[in-house]
Amino acid sequence: MTALNRVPSLIARAGTASALTLAAVGGSIVVPGAASEAAAAGLATKALNIAASKKGSPYKWGATGPYRFDCSGLTLYSFKKAGKKLPRTAAQQYNKTRHISAGNRRAGDLVFFHSGGYVYHVGIYAGKGKIWHAPKTGDVVRLQKIWTRSVSYGRVR
Repeated sequence: MTALNRVPSLIARAGTASALTLAAVGGSIVVPGAASEAAAAGLATKALNIAASKKGSPYKWGATGPYRFDCSGLTLYSFKKAGKKLPRTAAQQYNKTRHISAGNRRAGDLVFFHSGGYVYHVGIYAGKGKIWHAPKTGDVVRLQKIWTRSVSYGRVR
């Protein structure tokens, strides 16, 4: 009988098993939500890389790619290519994400710019206080430092 075959009998005899016991006999631990968090992180990383690949693409109001973008068009396009559909506007995307604190943000999360209760811009967090976004008419998709504290963060589920 291998150690792996003994895990169920050990658990049955002990009633419960600690992580150390399972590790010692070669078992594994299932953490609820860990797989979905890992999948979300992979999705976010893909979306971030897709947004970065659009560097230099011209801004056009209402455009959703693949060659021109507005702010929410870039996030919509990036997440769609990564495998997740988002609503069209920045405000709709804000309402569809799980809101997180600045301390819990990670690369690939959405950054929403707001004035009071009005969400007017969105980008994809790249880390180190920077976002990939399509800024405004006459500009191009680019990496830029977050310029205000009036932001909220959202994680695509």
